[in-house]
Amino acid sequence: MKYTNSNQWLWKWHVIGGLVSLPFVLVLAVTGGIYLFKDNVEKPVLDTLKKVTIQQNPISYNEQLQLATKAFGKKPNSIIIPTEKGQATEFTVGKFSHKKSVFINPFSGEVTGKFSPKDTWMYTVRKLHGELLGGSVGTKIIELIASWMIVLMATGIYIFWPAKELGWKGFFKIRTNSGKRILYRDIHALGGFWLSALLLLTLAGGLPWTDVFGGNFKKLQKVTNTGFPKEWFGMGVKSEILSEPITLDKMIEIVKEQKLEGVKTLDLPKHKTGVFSVSNATFPLKNQEKIHFDQYSGKKLMTLHWSDVGILLRGRMWVMAFHQGQLGRWNFILMLLVAIGLVIISIAGLLSFKMRSWGIPTVPETFKMSYGLIFLMILLGVILPLFGISLLFLTLLKLINKKLIKS
Repeated sequence: MKYTNSNQWLWKWHVIGGLVSLPFVLVLAVTGGIYLFKDNVEKPVLDTLKKVTIQQNPISYNEQLQLATKAFGKKPNSIIIPTEKGQATEFTVGKFSHKKSVFINPFSGEVTGKFSPKDTWMYTVRKLHGELLGGSVGTKIIELIASWMIVLMATGIYIFWPAKELGWKGFFKIRTNSGKRILYRDIHALGGFWLSALLLLTLAGGLPWTDVFGGNFKKLQKVTNTGFPKEWFGMGVKSEILSEPITLDKMIEIVKEQKLEGVKTLDLPKHKTGVFSVSNATFPLKNQEKIHFDQYSGKKLMTLHWSDVGILLRGRMWVMAFHQGQLGRWNFILMLLVAIGLVIISIAGLLSFKMRSWGIPTVPETFKMSYGLIFLMILLGVILPLFGISLLFLTLLKLINKKLIKS
């Protein structure tokens, strides 16, 4: 038998937290599920921009670079190495959502088109998912909701845990003959229980993008030296200045000789002592490398492997890739099921609560939180700062309410 007062107290805050979070949770689940199809939306557009008719005597990559510079109005940062002969060459500036690409036909020199993630409706879905279209304030609201979702999972598992007399059947049995309220309650409770581990992993993959938790995590990486090594970005790696740099065509030949897996990106030197740097985007992550080359001789200066990246960043990149369903077909399907499951258990919980006449569970006035429970709440408040701030705010409101009642 559970401790009744503790159970009632946790149930009360599970209900309150769930009701406040529900609209945001539904937005996160729906937009997250849609955003999984980002590549499916962008691929046809990119394929059209990349496709060119093969002709004789392609122009040099150096000439293509000049054409891309003219199209951008400034020198590109990098070039995506083409994988087929009938492909336009992609030059890029910026990173992530600020990335812009221009495609050059290697045979005619024609600009086949430009592309940026901001040009697609998926960008709006992403901004809605990550910040409710509300900038920094929206990002913090999402972080707060994600923090409360972790608390909701923990309290939900405690409340749901079957009594001894039910045994292991309590973890699997949905009661279909005990009325709609019990049916919806069981769908919410059992679905939440079996989804909790995956949902926790999904939230872990989303939190690194947040302002407060994500910012603190990056600081921890820096303090513990468990992020990217400084050499990954070319810091401390220099070219020996000679008369003339090697041609871009020669450098791309050298890159192709490296036999790297996945999509290969060549970063161009930013100054006279800068280096050519090639990286490959591929999964599993352990196959990713970063290689720096002297821009004058083409000599390989340094090779960095995924094992050279700090353990915290490796873990962070893995859960972020998992969050986006990038680890393979199985991961995509799993994330889609998580999104659908989250919608189902959220609606089931609301329907069950509605059939309870919207009643908030009551807690005896004599109830006092145990030291263990207080410690856990403080610990969660430290790990998830916005949850901690919301907890202090609620405590302050409760104290003010008590004073008003007494007066």
